[in-house]
Amino acid sequence: MGATAGAVWGRAEQQDFRSRVRGTLLGVAVGDAFGAPGDGLDLDGIREEHGAEGLTDLATAYGRRGAVTHLTQLSLFSVDGLIRAQVRRDTGAWHPPTDLHRAYRRWAATQRDWGPDLRRKDDGWLAHEEWLYVRRDAPRALLLGLGDETMGTPEAPKNPGERGAEAAARSAPFGLLVGWEPQLVAQLAVECAAQTHGHPTGYLAAGAYAVIVHGLARGESLDAAVQRALALLVARPGHPPVTEALQHALGAVRQGLPTPARVTELIGEGTAEGLVAASVYCALVGEDVRHGLRLAVNHDGPSAATGALTGGLLGALHGETALPPAWLAELEGRATLLELADDFAMEMTQGPALHGPAGSSPGWLARYPRA
Repeated sequence: MGATAGAVWGRAEQQDFRSRVRGTLLGVAVGDAFGAPGDGLDLDGIREEHGAEGLTDLATAYGRRGAVTHLTQLSLFSVDGLIRAQVRRDTGAWHPPTDLHRAYRRWAATQRDWGPDLRRKDDGWLAHEEWLYVRRDAPRALLLGLGDETMGTPEAPKNPGERGAEAAARSAPFGLLVGWEPQLVAQLAVECAAQTHGHPTGYLAAGAYAVIVHGLARGESLDAAVQRALALLVARPGHPPVTEALQHALGAVRQGLPTPARVTELIGEGTAEGLVAASVYCALVGEDVRHGLRLAVNHDGPSAATGALTGGLLGALHGETALPPAWLAELEGRATLLELADDFAMEMTQGPALHGPAGSSPGWLARYPRA
């Protein structure tokens, strides 16, 4: 699997790209944290607990305001794996799905270990962040899929019946590979999703979501990005549930004012294609980021996943400065998110200056080991 030659990066292009990278990662995390207190509740339950208008501000989950779930944790490790793949490319070992699998296995270790093992130098800096060593209701499919060294593939996937949205919700970072062609972005997201979510609906929804983020990160409109994803999906076996869900979302935009009932209808059974479709709808009809996220978390379905997916789209579309600053101020792990986002942007725009034929930065290779 290869990448296309990237554009020449001027200063303005680098700044815009960094803003979209930050916006995407912070958007996933903010949407995740905003929706987390509503998980496990239907709309009546959310209103009973948080007031007649439902969730309108960050609320307490896991003992604090602004807490993120496993969805944000895994998105961070997606970024870590992508950077490690780029760094390892110099060695001639170029297989990003393997590097992502190693990164997800590092996340899996955070779910069973008490804390970082500083003796494992090859883990890199992210796996040494103590705040990540908390369990945030990761479903069994994730823990089983990453429970051993065998890597699932689309031909031999892990959990072949799993249709959940967790793989899609960790796939926003793939869309930030703006130098890649969309079909390669889709393929990488599909291959990495199959490591835990082996049903075609689960991994194709992840591929579609990554391609939509990719279009936004390249400056396309959301509608154009969705159309591109639809065109790419048609060639893949098992695509109809995903393409139909996305087409349903586009059609729902013209059906009057947005309501929780419409979002609930799009979510359907709560599987990946429904949540991705609902996130597209919320991002399209939201008057601003805050309104789009409110739509994404107040309904009868999984609030954190829909919030995370919607936040990733809105962050990629508008950049970091469009996100609600008061929510960012309370967001768990914000410093780590920003540090990782900036590292990713630097790697993608200036990688040869960090590691390459002319020499390598020892500090960079300590953060992102080639091993």
